[in-house]
Amino acid sequence: MTNSLKYLLVTFFTFVVGYLFLRFAYYQTSQIPYAQEIVLIVLGTIATMAVTAALISKQSEVEIQKEQRVKVFELKSELYIELINFIEKIITKGNITKNDLVSLEFLTHKISIVANPEVLLEYSNFIDTVKQIANDTKISALESDELSVKLAKLCGKIRYDLILKDTDYKVNVEELIQKNVTKL
Repeated sequence: MTNSLKYLLVTFFTFVVGYLFLRFAYYQTSQIPYAQEIVLIVLGTIATMAVTAALISKQSEVEIQKEQRVKVFELKSELYIELINFIEKIITKGNITKNDLVSLEFLTHKISIVANPEVLLEYSNFIDTVKQIANDTKISALESDELSVKLAKLCGKIRYDLILKDTDYKVNVEELIQKNVTKL
């Protein structure tokens, strides 16, 4: 049972018991002038406080969830940009060193914490390509193009992870990214 449900049940029980007590007090004070009005004021105040407390509690819960989503989004986007910058550095340098592979391995661990399964699968394909290219440490123009195409596929998955949650989108972003890379 979640805390919200427990809180709701306790609030409901307290409200019902309070209402029954105040209703009893209302009928008991029917002979005393203004007593019924005071009981009604107390009942209205309690009802207002209960509704306000429930709304504030729900609003706080929603704000905390929003902050968590924003933090995860920021972490994901920073790691993805770090990966793209790292690959850019490797391609422009023209070779892959053992230090580059170690750095890529640690970047892999960071990404595996926050990436969704589709990104991880495409990232795995990308890493396989990097390992094949790293055998001779030099990056030829053909290998650079192959890395760019694999990175384009990965960027498409990253885009869906960060921005697009609708998989029924009419434009295939991955194909557009790949087409733009092959044009260069």
